[in-house]
Amino acid sequence: MNNLLLVQVLNGLQYGVLLFLLAAGLTLVFGIMSFVNLAHGSLYMIGAYAAAVAAGVTGSFFVSVVVAVLAAGALGMVLELSVVSRLYRRDHLDHVLATFGLILFFNEIVRMIWGPQPLFVQVPELLGDAVTIFGFTYPAYRLAIIGVGLLVAIGSYLLIHKTRMGMLIRAGSVNPAMVAALGVNIRLLNAALFGLGAMLAGLAGAMAGPIVSVQSGMGEPVLITTLIVIVIGGIGSVAGAFYAALIVGIVDTMGRAYLSIALRQITERSVADAAGPALASMLVYLLMACVLAWRPQGLFPARRA
Repeated sequence: MNNLLLVQVLNGLQYGVLLFLLAAGLTLVFGIMSFVNLAHGSLYMIGAYAAAVAAGVTGSFFVSVVVAVLAAGALGMVLELSVVSRLYRRDHLDHVLATFGLILFFNEIVRMIWGPQPLFVQVPELLGDAVTIFGFTYPAYRLAIIGVGLLVAIGSYLLIHKTRMGMLIRAGSVNPAMVAALGVNIRLLNAALFGLGAMLAGLAGAMAGPIVSVQSGMGEPVLITTLIVIVIGGIGSVAGAFYAALIVGIVDTMGRAYLSIALRQITERSVADAAGPALASMLVYLLMACVLAWRPQGLFPARRA
């Protein structure tokens, strides 16, 4: 039983770091640039497709990850320069309508190119085995996902708090007009920030490819959960996105694993097996509602200083 609990905790952490890879870029765009980018999930999908195609051509998973990151980043820059930059001064409803249109566009594009059938990516041979941790085995690839997420979290912290670009990002989030008056090219900074968020989405798609089906529309469900992570963590806070992603990942995973078992202690098995999965799928929404009622700014809001 203890081994099963540890496995589920690790599964929750692995899911959480995948959510963080998406949430880190989206919270910067949403919180700092004040742009509602619903097409962020499409960048995740494009990254997964780019990785799947590159892995099939080169036979190297690691090359496919690089290709996915570059493809998603390049697409993000093109979108920023051609579409997004024209919408910064518009209402958030315009952001939603425009990026929702992009979702439909990209879903149809990948369906036209690769068809409706999902693509499958093999786990890299180097990470195909299981490793022994505390007396139980766990897939090495899932541990690799956790490791990549932690490296991205550390890199994001260093970028935001220890570099000149990070200083400009933090200053631009508080007073963009003053930063522009000091000679900083805000448009270029926004484009770089949007491209960075797209690269992280592409990385998430590439890492998720071997454990999910790569198919049209795969970005929408995970986008909803990513938005929940951002709300819980605090809009504009990368650290908040990291902690909230881990919390959401563990709560969702543990709920799906144990809620039906817990309900069996107080009700009939058939009722518990029917109600458990439905209630488990609602847990993250209930968590978000509780957080908003208690701390509307989120658990770990960005410090404005």
